[in-house]
Amino acid sequence: MAQKGFELDRETFSCSICLDLLKDPVAIPCGHSYCMNCIQSYWDEEDGKKPHSCPQCKQAFTPRPVLLKNTMLAALVEELKKTGPPPAPADLCFAGPEDEACDFCSGRKLKALKSCLVCLASYCEKHLQPHYDSPKFEKHKLVEPSRSLQENICSRHDEVMKMFCRTDQQCICYLCSVDEHKGHDTVSATGERTEKHKELEGSRQNIQQRIQDREKEVKLLQQEAEAINRSADKAVEDREEIFSELIRVMEKRSSDVKQQVRSQQESEVSRVKELQEKLEHEIAELQRKDADLNQLSHTEDHIEFLHKYPSLSQPTESADSSSINIRPLRYFEDGTAAVAAVRDKLQDVLRKNWADVLLTVSRVDVLLTKPQPKTRTDFLMCSRQIAMDSNTANTRLLLSEGNRKATVMAQQQSFSSHPYMFTECLQVLSRESLIGRCYWEVELRGSGGNIAIAYKNISRTGTWKDSGFGLNSKSWALRYNNNSYNFWYNNVQTPVSGPWSSRVGVYLDHSAGILAFYSISPHTMTLLHTVQTTFTQPLYAGLWLYFSYGDTAEFCKPK
Repeated sequence: MAQKGFELDRETFSCSICLDLLKDPVAIPCGHSYCMNCIQSYWDEEDGKKPHSCPQCKQAFTPRPVLLKNTMLAALVEELKKTGPPPAPADLCFAGPEDEACDFCSGRKLKALKSCLVCLASYCEKHLQPHYDSPKFEKHKLVEPSRSLQENICSRHDEVMKMFCRTDQQCICYLCSVDEHKGHDTVSATGERTEKHKELEGSRQNIQQRIQDREKEVKLLQQEAEAINRSADKAVEDREEIFSELIRVMEKRSSDVKQQVRSQQESEVSRVKELQEKLEHEIAELQRKDADLNQLSHTEDHIEFLHKYPSLSQPTESADSSSINIRPLRYFEDGTAAVAAVRDKLQDVLRKNWADVLLTVSRVDVLLTKPQPKTRTDFLMCSRQIAMDSNTANTRLLLSEGNRKATVMAQQQSFSSHPYMFTECLQVLSRESLIGRCYWEVELRGSGGNIAIAYKNISRTGTWKDSGFGLNSKSWALRYNNNSYNFWYNNVQTPVSGPWSSRVGVYLDHSAGILAFYSISPHTMTLLHTVQTTFTQPLYAGLWLYFSYGDTAEFCKPK
């Protein structure tokens, strides 16, 4: 309680301008007291503008009062100072760089709590109190602290702008309405605020409705994402089970073959050992008989010789060796070859059908429609680095730069023949299939050729019409020749106009059936031709170069 009283005393003897203990206190005619310097500085600012007034109650004085030091107050303040330094007010909040400061604080200003739209000034808690205490301020409009109070003053007439010109859509003062805005559709600012507030409420309702709609869509998308995740997890689980089953089948077949080999091995080795034992027994008998005959041959008694010879000369029974058929190291090799043949067939099946599996997965489509790329940045996000399949390259093409560059050679290259090789046209296909959205670029050097996409089952032999890119229903091609372009599909030519460039960009959206070609310059990309169709198989990027030695085409990295 003593501490509370001490705080009240200090507040009673504080100046409402500097908020500190009174220094050279003076009392003005209305009864309020201030530091002599504070009130003099305050009235000095008012000189010539309006009558001098009390900062708290706003009572005006004419003429300017003569100030005399109040000795009694000064003595009380001195006694109060002896009690010790004042505790720092916990709620004292000075204005920071981002705050609106009180217009009536001297020295370091406090943070304003309110701004008055009539006074066009901002007040801290202490200087705001008269607006609450005095009836003179009843009609004053207090708002949150504002830094834009001066914007309410007409720069032309130095008056508060209380009107709105609908013709020019701007706030004006009364003098403006009878001057440069005369004859315009003018209303009070309050009335215009009411109308605009109705529009604002309508806008808010529209926005809130859109928020509700978007929230429903977000919820649908969340449900869709959860469904996709569940489906993908189930698909991965099912596919793992299928592949595990295949692995189990292969392991079972491997075990069966192993068991069969071991069983046959045991049987054949047993037969061999049985025959071996018979032969070894026969050898032993023959060796014994040979020893007996040798001994008989050395007998000197003729009678004994003749007596024993008949029994020793009888032939011994021989093991049947007619079934022995020694094959040169080809016991189980035929079985291994048979297993290898099965492996090759399985690999062919996987190779032929795997692209279809990936294509089926890529066709999974959600309710979202992805916008097609528009800027080069969008295209680069879809970019693919493409390498060529050497098994498909014509023998007159030399592949280099990691199989990304093809060059026409005068002599055939020493490629081993492959069923996927193009034999008639100087063509080559990419190693990987193109599914989903893909973008790539080709750098051209030479007289001409075709930049193409094709199905894998395009003919590799036969006439140009059968295997040439763009000359059949299994390939689409942009032909460049003599610094001009033409588009070919199913042997039908379509003229293409656009700026010539040695670099061509190709965009493919397999599921949407979109194929587009672009002329690429250092700063722009220009659309040359677009195809909208339905692709029924996985596609491969292709190049067809003509017979000019040294011509090149390269799948280059977009930049």
